[in-house]
Amino acid sequence: MTKDVIALTPKIPDLNTLLAGLYAGGPGLGVNTTADGAVAQLCAPDGRPLVSVEAPILVQVPGETARLLNRPVADGPVWWTEARASTAVAEAERLAGSFAGRLATVLGGTVWPPEAATTDVIPLTTDVSAVAVPATATPAVDVLTTSTAVVIQDRPLVPLTSWLADALRSATAADRALQIVTPPTTRLTLPTRTALRGMPNRWVVQHPAHGYYDGLSGAVLHWKKGTFTPVRDENGTAQVAEAFRAVTDTGERQLLLALRTRHPADADLVLGRALETAYCHLTDGPPVGWSTAEPVNLPWSTRQLTDLARSRAPQPTLLTAIGHPDRPALATIRILRTPAGVEEDITLAVGYGKDEAPPLDSIEPLAAALAAEHGLTTLLTSLRSARRDLTVPPHIEAPPIPVALTLSHSEIKTIGRTRAEHPPLGPAPTKLGHPSEHALHYPLGDGTGPQAWTTFQQLTYHLKRA
Repeated sequence: MTKDVIALTPKIPDLNTLLAGLYAGGPGLGVNTTADGAVAQLCAPDGRPLVSVEAPILVQVPGETARLLNRPVADGPVWWTEARASTAVAEAERLAGSFAGRLATVLGGTVWPPEAATTDVIPLTTDVSAVAVPATATPAVDVLTTSTAVVIQDRPLVPLTSWLADALRSATAADRALQIVTPPTTRLTLPTRTALRGMPNRWVVQHPAHGYYDGLSGAVLHWKKGTFTPVRDENGTAQVAEAFRAVTDTGERQLLLALRTRHPADADLVLGRALETAYCHLTDGPPVGWSTAEPVNLPWSTRQLTDLARSRAPQPTLLTAIGHPDRPALATIRILRTPAGVEEDITLAVGYGKDEAPPLDSIEPLAAALAAEHGLTTLLTSLRSARRDLTVPPHIEAPPIPVALTLSHSEIKTIGRTRAEHPPLGPAPTKLGHPSEHALHYPLGDGTGPQAWTTFQQLTYHLKRA
């Protein structure tokens, strides 16, 4: 049974309903709040948290609950109330299920996973005095050492929830690694994958036959000095787990765009329009939702997105945007105030099935629109063999193959017009926009031939020599 339980209800759980759910363990347990009241906790008599409940979130984005929970959910907005059980006390999982079951019963909703739902009173029989007091106040963290915060997840898909985002912020502030431990049947969402980018953060897969390995690199791991670290041979080389090598080509692909924009920092600036343009060129319309974490719960609004980024400046803002469920499309946006202005660092992935052709002929018109109207500095387009649903499995995936590179007029000025327009080994670029201030679009291939990497490396070497 998962340690995370979610109540999905058509009405917001009011205070009385939340309290009724929190008394799933009977009158002997207590209730506490943390995170400035944003998290309620069901506590043992000695005060240790057994179940932590985050404030309900209104999910207004079509298909979002089905995407994250892999099950059909009724149409329309739904309140998402997530409870996380402590892994230290056996009854905590059942208490979380009883809490969620009580909310769903009172408000006419459902529980995920369905088998967790109950309305029973769950008595606390564990002698909590014999259980070590957790060293962390962060609800998502199960094990805390001087170097590492470990989060145990037993759900099929691990999204970047506010729980995990908080755990990552806390770990980073304390100079600790964040390591997520899952079974081999678990996948990550792209925002979670992005959050774990870079060592010492890791996705640790616990395989019943192969032990522990890194779900992103395949390195065999062991627990050493309070952290998961690679097992190395006498030459210092890390081993790769056999389970990581196993992969079946399904014919599914992902179109990947890495684009950067730069805008003057003025009062009329509206962010998110470059991403909106990319969605409209590659899918049937603009993004349908955005948020700072998953689930993505807010209807798409460039104005609200801009207001949030402005309120956080000069600190960076990291956001997620999602498209209509008919065409999987997911983006992460990092907004940063710099001396040059306001910059958007955007990564967009769009999924395609075996019999669906990625719209490569739309890339050049998109690049022209971004360069002319949305402050584009660079755009790199790639294609890869990967899941249409954009989730990340714990096995090897083929690297993306470059399709095209676009440079803005300002980048060309920095490099030098003559050098940028005449790479000696090709490819010959296409000029986009006004003749006196044009961008350059370099076609690199159709995303199927690995020789495109050689072409791309030769091109970037030539451009960087400036």
